[in-house]
Amino acid sequence: MESSPTKIGLFGIGLDTYWPQFAGLRERLLGYQAYIAKRLAGLGAEVVDLGLVDDPDKARAAGDAFAREGVEAIFLYVSTYALSHTVLPVAQRAKAPIIVLGLQPEAAIDYAAFNALGDRGLMTGEWLAHCQACSVPEIANVFNGCGIDYHLVTGYLEEDYAWAEIAAWAQAASVRAALRDARIGILGHYYCGMLDVYTDVTRLASVFGSHFELLEMDALKAQRDRVGAGDVARKLEQFRAEFAVSPECEGKELERAALTSCALDRLASEKRLGALAYYYEGSEGNEHEDIVTSVIAGNTLLTAHHVPVAGECEVKNVVAMKILDCFGAGGSFSEFYVVDYKDDVVLWGHDGPAHPAIAEGEVALVPLSVYHGKPGKGLSIQMSVRNGPVTLLSVVQGPGGSTFLLVAEGESVSGPTLRIGNTNSRYRFPLSAREFTEAWSKAGPAHHCAIGVGKVAGRIEKLARLLGVECRRVC
Repeated sequence: MESSPTKIGLFGIGLDTYWPQFAGLRERLLGYQAYIAKRLAGLGAEVVDLGLVDDPDKARAAGDAFAREGVEAIFLYVSTYALSHTVLPVAQRAKAPIIVLGLQPEAAIDYAAFNALGDRGLMTGEWLAHCQACSVPEIANVFNGCGIDYHLVTGYLEEDYAWAEIAAWAQAASVRAALRDARIGILGHYYCGMLDVYTDVTRLASVFGSHFELLEMDALKAQRDRVGAGDVARKLEQFRAEFAVSPECEGKELERAALTSCALDRLASEKRLGALAYYYEGSEGNEHEDIVTSVIAGNTLLTAHHVPVAGECEVKNVVAMKILDCFGAGGSFSEFYVVDYKDDVVLWGHDGPAHPAIAEGEVALVPLSVYHGKPGKGLSIQMSVRNGPVTLLSVVQGPGGSTFLLVAEGESVSGPTLRIGNTNSRYRFPLSAREFTEAWSKAGPAHHCAIGVGKVAGRIEKLARLLGVECRRVC
């Protein structure tokens, strides 16, 4: 099911006293605001543009309108000097995060042309068209005093830096909305004894707004019982299209995995899942054990198609994977594998599902004679993350009831990995491998993390601001 565009609010502020004094100023400023609205819409947002607010009555009406529309965030364009009483009522009534845009029309005034105007009235009007910075301290003062959270973007209208910041805020707002709307499945139970993985789901729901659906293995079995031979044949075709299927894979194992993959698709569709965390063992020889030892291929396909799946019932980490996926960075399930002190890199990886969209080279489907630390045997995924910039993310439930995001940026680099039927990749960080390992570990995450491609830590920091939680950056 495709999600609808995120609603973003936009309003400009100005001083009504100026309009009769400076002919054409209001129209000029509205033209700048129309440019901003068009650029915001180009980012994929549904823009609710309420025009220029220049008195307290319009401010109250705008705040009520934004509240009715349910906008995810509001961009406040400071078009010229304006009084803060045109801003506060909007923030108080709309109750949405506000990003203040102090954007001049140009990088600098053409001083020679400006001073050549000769008429001081014309010159003042021209200055006021460039006077965006003037109101920003006033707005910040009022918001600070009233305990209203806000964010600033300062620059000029067509500046690449400013629009990169605006795009990051807009995407962070979109990800916040996606998390709030997400239905996250929890299938089975925790891996017994992984105390760091045990999760306070209520706290996660409080921070992210997500719904958590507890699922029984019986529900997956019921879906599996309904799968037909044609479904299995089509799924096997998908395996061959999206995986490099090893010749070592036995036909019966491929069919078992395809059968379970079809059931997983049906379960995800029926429950409208946006992510899934799972683990199960079952008694030796029962049907549930047969199912759970054949889920890796199907869970990898779900992950590739924007329903990230984390093993070992790592609920916090599947939220991190969902965040990275929403940012377009992928998000693959990982843990420390080994430190290579000679090459100063850290290998991260995991058994189980992976994110094929961020692979370097082929995504191999291979047989494993044993699932280490887990019962049974079956098919597994072997791949490495694409070489280039990467971002690591963990959702951490810390002491004192805190929840925070832990993030680091590094680089996936080429070199030897462990070809053991798992995902694993080599990562280099601005810190040494030793320093990174200690700094990341001391922050106290669970031992898993999500790894995505690209440098998106700045956007994750903005998301944390919108969520009202801390973001700790290791590097």
